[in-house]
Amino acid sequence: MIVGISFDTPDKNKAFADNENFPYRLLSDVDHQVGEAYGTARPPDDDWAAVARRWTFLIDPDGVVRKVYDVKDFGGHPDEVLADLKQLAGQ
Repeated sequence: MIVGISFDTPDKNKAFADNENFPYRLLSDVDHQVGEAYGTARPPDDDWAAVARRWTFLIDPDGVVRKVYDVKDFGGHPDEVLADLKQLAGQ
């Protein structure tokens, strides 16, 4: 399952998903609790504190985080995750 999470409101997430044809469930973390738990929230004095860090977490069916990606290459990132999924499936 693929899920996106942002600090935006549900309405803003819906508008984004509609405008960008975003095909995955997009959850709202307006109080930053999930961001704090996963380390994606920025310090309050950061100029970008309202925006979560762009990280991806590969989590197995048992809830174990198998890999964390600091996403820099948005174009190549899906291929990287898919390759890691295939590798994990082979274990």
